[in-house]
Amino acid sequence: MTAAPTQVPTTTWAGKAFAAIALIEAFTWAGLLVGMYLKYGSGSTDLGVWLFGRLHGLAFISYVVVAIVAGSQLRWPLWALLLALLAAIPPLFTLPLELWYRKRGLLTLPLA
Repeated sequence: MTAAPTQVPTTTWAGKAFAAIALIEAFTWAGLLVGMYLKYGSGSTDLGVWLFGRLHGLAFISYVVVAIVAGSQLRWPLWALLLALLAAIPPLFTLPLELWYRKRGLLTLPLA
């Protein structure tokens, strides 16, 4: 007797792109926070704000676009899309959100 094959959720490019850009967005936020400390806290340099400000701006815009595309492609409910967009505002929220979405199966295609 053979066991019936089990269905495995399919990871899509949209799910992988969302996971990657969530990590990049969190990393650039962290860099910007360090840069802000160096500029405003210790007063040593503004290079961190100059560099990570630009990188984070690009990452933020990319994250918003990828979140909208991923939400559409992966058929997220409205609450999941809105939560993903709101997570880009506070520092470092995109990383735990991505991990939670992964656990809930929101980064894979729904099983038929």
